[in-house]
Amino acid sequence: MNTQLRKGVIEMCILALIERKDMYGYEIVQSIARHTDINEGTVYPILRRLTVDGHFSTYLVESSGGPARKYYRLTAMGVNHLAELKREWFEMTDIVNKILRGE
Repeated sequence: MNTQLRKGVIEMCILALIERKDMYGYEIVQSIARHTDINEGTVYPILRRLTVDGHFSTYLVESSGGPARKYYRLTAMGVNHLAELKREWFEMTDIVNKILRGE
């Protein structure tokens, strides 16, 4: 898959996961890794950018097994961004599917 397309899809997946529940970085990596080959070096830059852009807020939770974990929470801006990405995704996949089916 094209690298830019993959990054966009992963961004949408990260937003969708965090929409369901607040998560910390490694938890996000593991959730996506159940479905596709991914590593922390792909996820953390996306998390940083989305946080800087205002799509996430963060908070720390103490961990008994090590350092505090940074949790990500979707902001109202993040909810709107995810809704737009989903709309674009479903529109694009509908078009591609029609073309592939020969419609």
